Amino acid sequence: MKLSVNIDHVATLREQRKEGFPSPVFAAFLAIQAGADGITAHLREDRRHTQDEDIMLLRQTVRRLNLEMAAYPEIIDFALKVLPDQITLVPEKREELTTEGGLAVAGNEDKFTPLVKRFKQKGILTSFFIEPDTDEIKAAKQCGGDIVEFHTGKYATAFLNKDTAAAEEELERLFSAFETAHEVGLRVHIGHGLTLENIKPFKGNALIEEASIGHFLICDAVLEGMQTAVYKMREEIL
Repeated sequence: MKLSVNIDHVATLREQRKEGFPSPVFAAFLAIQAGADGITAHLREDRRHTQDEDIMLLRQTVRRLNLEMAAYPEIIDFALKVLPDQITLVPEKREELTTEGGLAVAGNEDKFTPLVKRFKQKGILTSFFIEPDTDEIKAAKQCGGDIVEFHTGKYATAFLNKDTAAAEEELERLFSAFETAHEVGLRVHIGHGLTLENIKPFKGNALIEEASIGHFLICDAVLEGMQTAVYKMREEIL
């Protein structure tokens, strides 16, 4: 399983004071140096965290860039200029704290099919961020998608709440969806709410090509690096 590190929350921290740091691009560099296989960033319509210039710099410095985005005309035009390696189409609501569920591809094939064609013409892979649902998988394939990233948020929430029955039920749905996606010729990615603990049931599953993880890794990095940061400041001011 490959790892794509989502650096949005580094940008979130920067945007709290808009003083230019911490740099999400430098965070991406460090992630790649540590062994990440790629970088994911979500360019939202409201630009609450990652900014256009972040994406442009990431394109210049990262060998595998996955751009998460909703299908807004302005964002589409920007993506076709920047040319990320992969575009992951996600739902987006202004009032949400984070992406709350999968994209409704089924029933919207007429909207997404020509969009995927435009991406293909530019050599960009298309991924649909969806729920583990057969109709959504088939719709993603019908639209010409290359990849489906399954929303693992419901499983992660059940795991966090120690609701073992709900977590196991959601895992069964996910494992079944992996099989279905593989059968129709779609590559399988997973993402949302994944941590060191709850990712364990997915380890060794040959059908999963990649996991996209952001929030947990950024939170862990803050704590793992706190002692070093304090030590460096103490050395400077003594």
